[in-house]
Amino acid sequence: MRKLVILVVDDEPQILRVMRSTLPGRGFDVITASGGSQALEEIRKGPPDLIILDLAMPEMTGLEVCRKVREFSSIPIIVLSAKETEGDKVIALESGADDYVTKPFGLDELVARMRAVLRRTSTDDDNPILSAGDVTMDTESRVVMVAGKEIKLTPKEFEVLKYLISSAGKVVTHRALLQAVWGWESIDQTDYLRVFINQLRNKIEKDPQNPQHILTEPWVGYRFVPC
Repeated sequence: MRKLVILVVDDEPQILRVMRSTLPGRGFDVITASGGSQALEEIRKGPPDLIILDLAMPEMTGLEVCRKVREFSSIPIIVLSAKETEGDKVIALESGADDYVTKPFGLDELVARMRAVLRRTSTDDDNPILSAGDVTMDTESRVVMVAGKEIKLTPKEFEVLKYLISSAGKVVTHRALLQAVWGWESIDQTDYLRVFINQLRNKIEKDPQNPQHILTEPWVGYRFVPC
């Protein structure tokens, strides 16, 4: 079995050295980039399985890199940042990041989040086709169709929608959805959900301001309604 390839993008040489020296021992192959332009070149040469992306880089910010990657790829992205406010996290998630890790970070936590993201974006489902009303998901090819039209989703958007459709017609609590998609350590991060639910509504609803598929159950969670 081949090792998964991780692209680490950071302008701090020490971070790159640590990643190159420690992640191979955890079962990953590591390539590095010290800036946004170099990162995009590496991705186009051969897409990695996951990107670890610093936000604060001088030449091109991590947010800019994230947005550019999302123009052509759904590679999972974990953002690293010294900023830890809810607003900073929301902006990163809206730009296409799948998870957000605050500096300084513990290697064990980062690896756990990496494995969680990779596990949730794998394609080993027993039942690859999910369907609810006019929404169909192929979990092997990761193709989503709404009313016969293909919709492009980021990895985390895909996982959120997959969980909701798997429980179509039932109320899914905030905590259950957060644990399923981000892991137990994120069960209080309801800001994550707000971002991704809004993004999904913008992509699959005819009128995102008056959703027919993804309904809010106030103070509890969400319900997916087939139409």
